[in-house]
Amino acid sequence: MPSAPPQLETREEVMFFDTDCGGVVHNLAYLRMIETCRTRLAALMGLDLRAMADTRQYPVVTRTEIDYKRPARLGEWLVVRGRLDALARARFWCVFEMIREADGQTLVTSRQTLALVNMPEGKPVRLPAAWAGQWGL
Repeated sequence: MPSAPPQLETREEVMFFDTDCGGVVHNLAYLRMIETCRTRLAALMGLDLRAMADTRQYPVVTRTEIDYKRPARLGEWLVVRGRLDALARARFWCVFEMIREADGQTLVTSRQTLALVNMPEGKPVRLPAAWAGQWGL
């Protein structure tokens, strides 16, 4: 019987370098925080950093959709929730939600499309067949 798709939470403190001169998080910082969560999520999927270096197969973002709902500010703690959302033959989708820890407000939602790519050739490969059966997506 398939198990639940991989999911996890990371926690990030908004640092000075994440903000603009008004103390509000800039869009690139949100993407960096999502990247951290996605990298750890990939490890749950069998694509930890060492495995990627050994196989030379990397999950590559091909599309990012992001909705900025509320701003985060300097010194706040954010919870980034990520999970595998869908699978196809050569692509998969992950969704993310960023929540301000202090009040539970959703600040950002995002959905990313990824492909598994052999490097340095840059050639997409099929996703592992076990993924579909393992997570029932």
